[in-house]
Amino acid sequence: MRGRASFSLYLLNISLLSFCLCEYNCSPLGYQQGSALLEKKGNAMLPATSPIGAPQPFLPLLAPSPPTPFTNSSVPRLSGLCTLNFSASESMMSKTATDCWAVFAPFLANVICCPQLEATLAILMGQSSKDTGALALDATHAKHCLSDVEQILAGQGASADLQKICSIYPLNLTEASCPLKNVIEFESTVDTSKLLAACETIDPVKECCSQICQNAISEAAQMIALKDYGLSSTDGNNLLLGQSSRIDDCKGIVLRWLASRLGPSSANKVLRGLSNCNVNKVCPLVFPGIENVAKECGNGISNQSACCSAMENYVSHLQKQRFITNLQALNCAAMLGIKLQKANITKNVYSLCHITLKDFSLQVGSQESGCLLPSLPSDATFDKSSGISFLCDLNDNIAAPWPSTSQIPSSSCNKTIKLPALPAATSAQASPSREDLLVPLLIAFLMAFMTFL
Repeated sequence: MRGRASFSLYLLNISLLSFCLCEYNCSPLGYQQGSALLEKKGNAMLPATSPIGAPQPFLPLLAPSPPTPFTNSSVPRLSGLCTLNFSASESMMSKTATDCWAVFAPFLANVICCPQLEATLAILMGQSSKDTGALALDATHAKHCLSDVEQILAGQGASADLQKICSIYPLNLTEASCPLKNVIEFESTVDTSKLLAACETIDPVKECCSQICQNAISEAAQMIALKDYGLSSTDGNNLLLGQSSRIDDCKGIVLRWLASRLGPSSANKVLRGLSNCNVNKVCPLVFPGIENVAKECGNGISNQSACCSAMENYVSHLQKQRFITNLQALNCAAMLGIKLQKANITKNVYSLCHITLKDFSLQVGSQESGCLLPSLPSDATFDKSSGISFLCDLNDNIAAPWPSTSQIPSSSCNKTIKLPALPAATSAQASPSREDLLVPLLIAFLMAFMTFL
C-alpha cells in the first residue's frame, strides 16, 4: 500500500480494533519474526518471542486528545523569563507539535520531528532579533526559553522529552563559540545581499547537489568566525583549520539571520530543505553484531536456508528502530553490506535472501509492509476525523543493492538506483478510504503507544 498512512489517535478502543482485524482480514496479532510488536515483561518492553499462531493479548488504550489550537492559556508552567515572541511563529509551533506528536516522536525523530524543531528554534530566534538586535540568547535566558518551547509543544500534544530525543540543549540557543551575535555587526561583516540571493529560495532536490545556499552559509560563517582575528576568509583559511565547531556555531547564527529576513513560512521551507540534505546522507540505524550471520553466510554458503534465516533474524532487529527515508535505506544497505563483506561474506546475500530497502525501516505488522518515508522534507498532519498522518510508501519493493566497493555513498547526487522523492499519487491520496487511513499502521501505533505507558 502506498500513500498517506494515518493514525486515529483518539478513537481507538477494543471494538475498533476488532472491527479492523475482521473487516480487512488482517492477520491475528501473533508475534512473527521481523514484526515491530513488543510484549511487556515486568516493567520492560521486550521483542516478542511467542511463536506464530500463539497470539498474545494486545489491547489498545485510549490515546491522548488531539492537538488544540495554540494559546498561551493551554500551556502549563511557562517561566515568564523568555524573551522570544512565540505568537510571531504560531503556525510553526503548531506544525512542530504535530511533527513531534508524543507517540511517534522517537520513531520520526531523525526524519521529521527534529529537523522541524531545529527550524522552529532558528525561526523563533531570528524573528526575536528584529526586536532585540541579537541573534543569540545568554545562557540563563536560553535555559528558560528552551524549557518554555518544550512546554508549549507538549501542551499541543508533542513529546515532553524533545530535548533528549533531538539532543538539543540551552547552549544551542546561545552563540556558543561564535564570536558574533549582534545583527548590526553581522550585517557589516557578511555580504548579506549575496547570502540572500543564494538562500532566499532553494530547490530541495538540486540544493543537495549544487550546494549554492550551503556554500553561501559556509562562507558567511567563516567570515564571522574570523571576526576576532580581523582577517578575511582567504587570509584566515589556515587559522580556521581544526576549528570546525566554531564554524558550525557561526552557521547557526547565519541561519537565524536568514530566518529573520525570510519570514517564518519561507524560512521554514529553506531550513527544512537544508537539513534534508544532511538527513539523507547518513544511516541513523544502530547495527548489532553480525557474528551469527557471518557464521551461517561466511566462507561460501553451504546452507542457503540457514544463511537467509540468520539474515532475516538480523534484519528484524533493524526493523524495530525507526522510520527512515528511501535514501537513508540506501545508505543503511551499503553500510551493512560493507560490514558483511568485511566478515568474509562474498556472495550477495541481499539478492539471495530477497532483502529490500524497506526491510531496513520500521515494520508495521506481521505482513510485508515496511514503511519508507519520502526523501524530500515532509510533515505529519492532523485531521479531526483521521488523526495524525504522514506520507509512507508501503509498496515499493526495491532490492537492496549489494555494495560493489568499500565506500559508503556520501551523497544522493550520483545514485544509480532511481528512488521516488515522494510516494506516487494514488486514489488513496485523493479520497482516503477507511482502510488507507487506519489499518496499515494501526499495529505500529499500538506498539509505540504501549511503550510510553
